[in-house]
Amino acid sequence: MEWYEALALLLGVIVALMAIGMPVALAFLAANIVGAWIFMGGERGIGQLLNNGLGSMTKFALVPIPLFLLMGEIFFHTGLGNRMFTAIDKLLGRLPGRLSYVTVMGGTAFSTLSGSSMGSTALLGSLMVPEMNRRGYKTHMSIGPILGTGGLAIIIPPSALAVLLATLAQIDVGALLIAGVIPGLILAGFYIATIWLQTKIDPSAAPAYDVEPMSLGAKLSLLVREVVPMVGVMVIIITLMINGFITPSEAAAFGALGVLILAAVFRCLTWEAMRKSITGALRVTLMAYLIVFGSATFSQLLAFSGASRGLVNWATSFELAPIAMLLVMFAVLLILGMFMEQISIMLLTVPIFFPLALTLGFDPIWFGLIMLLSLEISFTTPPFGLLLFVMKGVAPPGTTMRDIYTSAFPFIGCSLLVVALLVLFPGLALWLPGL
Repeated sequence: MEWYEALALLLGVIVALMAIGMPVALAFLAANIVGAWIFMGGERGIGQLLNNGLGSMTKFALVPIPLFLLMGEIFFHTGLGNRMFTAIDKLLGRLPGRLSYVTVMGGTAFSTLSGSSMGSTALLGSLMVPEMNRRGYKTHMSIGPILGTGGLAIIIPPSALAVLLATLAQIDVGALLIAGVIPGLILAGFYIATIWLQTKIDPSAAPAYDVEPMSLGAKLSLLVREVVPMVGVMVIIITLMINGFITPSEAAAFGALGVLILAAVFRCLTWEAMRKSITGALRVTLMAYLIVFGSATFSQLLAFSGASRGLVNWATSFELAPIAMLLVMFAVLLILGMFMEQISIMLLTVPIFFPLALTLGFDPIWFGLIMLLSLEISFTTPPFGLLLFVMKGVAPPGTTMRDIYTSAFPFIGCSLLVVALLVLFPGLALWLPGL
């Protein structure tokens, strides 16, 4: 069987099963079993494939995923996240559009830990948009920052999705996490500048309202008590990783322990909060591990059947410039993001794109960061980006899809600008890991 026939068979089975409503991970598992029967010698091949897949799930690099997820769930269910939101709101005082800034800063902190852009969008949309509308904010000032937080969440460590991508692509987890720090800070600066510019162009977009005045001492007390401990946990584990004192797995453990201690200190650590946190983290962890199993076996089948080698040879035979091939892969990710969830897209594209990227001479850490950003941009790309419809579901009555599209465009532009900067200056991603 030719390589393109093998590839068409494997992808055809997956697409057909997904079309009839089968979950993505199960569709991949079923396609892998069919492929193993055909390409690896029937029942014996299936057994070998399952053994290899189980081995991929025992990697130490996967340990950060459940711990980062547990960290985020505790942060949310114990109310620590809400305390930080409220404190930032008070500290910003009468700053025009301050609730938009609160959404970017607080939303990034939560969605970075949760690992789910869809969950973060639903939560922030239901909590922040009604409040901003009540205070007279225009739609683009309330919805845009929420759609933008995902781009920050996916690259600023600790990011469960970055850990998962690094594991699937078999690259250094710590290096990919650290690589996102500088681009993430640049993107945050772009978001803040966008909000500031919008309030300057149209002051009525975020009207000022009276707030209770606070003395400098009260503000410092609030900052130290409500914000520094929450942000400090993330800053400490990132600093320790950058300086090589701890591995990503140890960072995840320290992070989860730190949030747990904070919840106990603030007396909000209840049995109910822990039950919800553990249940939520377990649910996403099981899905992630099933995805890893499916991806590992799918990659092996592509290699065993000759499909991955044939695809790479075919793609490089066009003699396109590497940057042109990068644009093609970027476009594919944008299109897939309109119809599929991020983890599912990783499962489908990582076994194909990373061998191609290595053949083109791309640094795997740099390419991984580009891929993470493209996945997040695809989620908010009109007309079918999934986050747009999540936002429509939680937005107040009367919000149209046109309103949501126009709100998303400035923040999509910020993310595209960061991608362009990474292409022009790869050192933005590679300098910190190189240290």
